[in-house]
Amino acid sequence: MQEKGVVLKSTGKWYIVELENGSIVNCRIRGKMRLEGIKSTNPISVGDVVFLNDTIDEEGKRTIEDFAPRRNYIVRKSTNLSKQKQILAANIDRAYLLVTIHSPVTHIAFIDRFLVSAESFRIPTTLLFNKIDQYSPEELEYVDALIDMYERIGYPGFKISATNKENIAFLKDEIKGKQVMISGHSGVGKSTLVNALDANMDIKTNAISDAHSQGKHTTTFAEMHKLQTGGYIIDTPGIRAFGIVDLDKAVLSHYFPEMRALMSECKFNNCLHMNEPKCAVKDAVENFIIDESRYQTYIQLMEEDENDIHRKNDHA
Repeated sequence: MQEKGVVLKSTGKWYIVELENGSIVNCRIRGKMRLEGIKSTNPISVGDVVFLNDTIDEEGKRTIEDFAPRRNYIVRKSTNLSKQKQILAANIDRAYLLVTIHSPVTHIAFIDRFLVSAESFRIPTTLLFNKIDQYSPEELEYVDALIDMYERIGYPGFKISATNKENIAFLKDEIKGKQVMISGHSGVGKSTLVNALDANMDIKTNAISDAHSQGKHTTTFAEMHKLQTGGYIIDTPGIRAFGIVDLDKAVLSHYFPEMRALMSECKFNNCLHMNEPKCAVKDAVENFIIDESRYQTYIQLMEEDENDIHRKNDHA
């Protein structure tokens, strides 16, 4: 008889699964699952609902026989295999992208790429601008401008300090009973935030590397942590590059909400919003209705070689 569980951690070779009765078991994956056309480095990911056989092998591990259809998932291009992708997490109620203005810098192109990928899988996303206690008045003004830009197109944004429990209280209420993902570059404060959201958490944090103002990678694989209040937080590895995969360029603009709202006004139904005449999207950019930075990210993605795993900009 098969038992049902949810994957809390995956290293690609073995998995930690929480069963419906709350017990935690170590598992392997059934070998044949790798041969069933799943072009990813990890056919099973954190957040997946899985079905285990009832036998235990000589090493005390169970076997994952199958997994339930996913409501959604989010991927990035594998860093070493250009034809493959890495599934970061599955069955996500909401994604939270942690953003910092410096130490390390989160570039707008990176934010946009993340949002496009989340949008394509119908994952609602909130932007959390962290470390606000370290910013100058001018930097705080810049953060406010970014929040305004993204909120106008439907993405909530908040200024927080992960070390200040008062300004993350709203987050505790928001994630209660949900399966949420926290992502961002290494060093933006993901582990510090997760620890602050639940007193039982003790996720390893690390200092910023002085040489590159980048965080040292403290999380190697995505991991899902159970909250005292119910629900789970998925802590993802620090992401330096975010390669968009599996997106048809003919419909890429659908994943930019501000473009999606205007595309019916373009002269041509199949308008790509690049060189076509009477394009409502290009007109909106020229009239400052659509932000130039967002449009530039769109152009970058349209012109990008999908087989090139090395992004033109490391920060993108």
